[in-house]
Amino acid sequence: MTAGHGAQEWDSRYAGSDRVWSASPNAWVSDTIGAWTPGRALDLGAGEGRHAVWLASLGWQVTAVDFSAVGIDRGRAGARGAGVDVDWVVADVGRWEPPAGVTFDLVLLAYLHIEDDVLSRARGWLAPGGALVVIGHALRNLTEGVGGPSDARLLHTEAEYRAASEGLLVEHLGEVVRPLPEGDAIDLALVARRPSSQPS
Repeated sequence: MTAGHGAQEWDSRYAGSDRVWSASPNAWVSDTIGAWTPGRALDLGAGEGRHAVWLASLGWQVTAVDFSAVGIDRGRAGARGAGVDVDWVVADVGRWEPPAGVTFDLVLLAYLHIEDDVLSRARGWLAPGGALVVIGHALRNLTEGVGGPSDARLLHTEAEYRAASEGLLVEHLGEVVRPLPEGDAIDLALVARRPSSQPS
C-alpha cells in the first residue's frame, strides 16, 4: 500500500484482478516468524490478507487492518477457504488505533508505504516480549533495484527503522534482496522486540 493511492483506487485495483499480490506469505516473513509461538497478531496494511490468513493458519489470533474494503473482502474469502478466523477491519492504518488495553505479540507491516508514522505508533501496541516485524522497499531500491514506489519519501531507511525501534531490542535490521524476473528488488527488514520486563 502506498500513499497517493486512496482507498477507492486500491478497491479498483483489487477488483480488477484475480489477485494483485501472491497468496502465499513473503519468503522473509515466513522464514522469520513461521516457527514463533502463536499469540495475538496485528497485520497493518493487510491488503488481500495473505499474511493474516497465513498467520491464522499457524494458530495466531489475527487482526487485519486495511483501508480497501475490496482487499478485506478478498481476505475474508481467503480465510473462509482456509477454514480460519481473522478479525477484519476496514480502516486507514494512519489513523486506526486498537481498542483500549489491547496489545499484540506481533505487529507486522509488510510493504506498507505511507507517509504517516505508523511504526512509532505500532511500537506502543506491543505486549511485553512482543515483536515489531517490518519489511518494505529500501530507499536504495529507487536507484539500484526494481519495483516499489518511485517516491523517495515512501521508501525505508535504516535510520527510520532505528528511530521507530526506540525502546525496543533490535534483533535484526538489514537489507533483503529479492530476485525478480526484471532484476533484484532491495528490501529493508526489521525485527525489534519489546523487553519482557522493564528494569526497575
